[in-house]
Amino acid sequence: MQRCLTLTLARHTRLLLRSKFALVQCQQWVAMSSLLINQPKYVWLKELGLSEDNPGVYNGSWGGSGEVITSYCPANNEPIARVTQATLAEYEETVQKTKEAWKLWADIPAPKRGEIVRQIGDALRKKIKVLGSLVSLEMGKIYVEGVGEVQEYVDVCDYAVGLSRMIGGPILPSERPGHALIEQWNPVGLVGIITAFNFPVAVYGWNNAIALTCGNVCLWKGAPTTPLTSVAVTKIVAEVLEQNNLPGAICSMTCGGADIGTAMAKDERVDLLSFTGSTHVGKMVAMMVQERFGRKLLELGGNNAIIVFEDADLNLVVPSAVFASVGTAGQRCTTTRRLMLHESVHDTVVERLAKAYKQVRIGDPWDPSTLYGPLHTKQAVEQYLAAIEQAKQQGGTVVCGGKFKTEEEAFAWNNEVKQGLSSSIFTKDLGRVFRWLGPKGSDCGIVNVNIPTSGAEIGGAFGGEKHTGGGRESGSDSWKQYMRRSTCTINYSKDLPLAQGIKFE
Repeated sequence: MQRCLTLTLARHTRLLLRSKFALVQCQQWVAMSSLLINQPKYVWLKELGLSEDNPGVYNGSWGGSGEVITSYCPANNEPIARVTQATLAEYEETVQKTKEAWKLWADIPAPKRGEIVRQIGDALRKKIKVLGSLVSLEMGKIYVEGVGEVQEYVDVCDYAVGLSRMIGGPILPSERPGHALIEQWNPVGLVGIITAFNFPVAVYGWNNAIALTCGNVCLWKGAPTTPLTSVAVTKIVAEVLEQNNLPGAICSMTCGGADIGTAMAKDERVDLLSFTGSTHVGKMVAMMVQERFGRKLLELGGNNAIIVFEDADLNLVVPSAVFASVGTAGQRCTTTRRLMLHESVHDTVVERLAKAYKQVRIGDPWDPSTLYGPLHTKQAVEQYLAAIEQAKQQGGTVVCGGKFKTEEEAFAWNNEVKQGLSSSIFTKDLGRVFRWLGPKGSDCGIVNVNIPTSGAEIGGAFGGEKHTGGGRESGSDSWKQYMRRSTCTINYSKDLPLAQGIKFE
């Protein structure tokens, strides 16, 4: 009887354990099947090398043992896939491997480095639609903007290839006979790149392509809410490096939160830290970097204005104002936040804008007819609604515009805010145009005429003044931010004359 009871209990125990195991397996299957990456509609995600669970550390090999985060689609709030972030120990390992990779990369001639960048651009071209789709899925911007963002990375790669044969300093006239005076530019070393959610591909591309051409290695920390995009881009870049038998750590990545960002800001081995984000966080980053006398490149928030004068072409004004306000659901750093209208055209512009806004198609970002997709997070929605409510409490209405009477008043309004990123006027008066571009005009880094505040080209230097941070990325001579300059005097004579005619005998 006792033996029978024991066998019965053992059998029940085995059945109970099997049931629990089956339940756990079922829960895991449900969790995996609920991920968008496992649904037929999103099978294209696997073309980017993504899976249900993705390592969030790359330093020549893939890893990650930190917090597991789930990336959600802003359009439907459904989970896409998971990423395992970096621990501080893995960050330390990655920095060491990246610094070691620099020893090889710095010795490669600049035109040869440019060839690698060219290949990165070509690899991005091949994946431009599928990568643009991921940007749309994970960030929330409409599909054409997602593809356009990848195109920016491609374009800056093309720019950097040409730059690889043009980097150099001048030969200056020396006042001493038998002497040469030259400028020598060398890479800074390790460039840390911290990017924001709103442009999870392009901003890294601006920094990465130029930094590589200049002879630097890169360590990237993307936004915690767009980790899949960071992983997918890194896979594309890593494949190019591997095909050329180069260390993958030349372009390293550590997904993570504030702990990784703080480590980068305080790390003296990070020779230049490029930070894109809010002014509030940027100020903290700047103080940490400055405390160690490090280099920083800050691209922070904007409070951008469009000024419309009485002679403006309103057929340009209305679509420009709508695009600059609505593009990327108003989440660009160059988004128009202030509209200043001359009193003679105020009512007409407001009326036309109100009609135009009613025609903005809000909806699914993958629908070709959609112009305005979702905000990136629930917090962003709450902030948006709170801002509208605050405006109402201050006497504003949903449709409003600031009237001005004189040019001086309008220019002053543009410059009175703490930020100084982008600005634009609409006018046909050439004198006013050049006053706007001059010393008493706009104090912003981007100063436009008859175009919106957003939509900058890669050929010019991108960045702003004041609380926007003062950094410059992308084109023009922004490459100088990623290099250090030495003034070199070479005596090729047998004499030793001193500068300024000093005699020391």
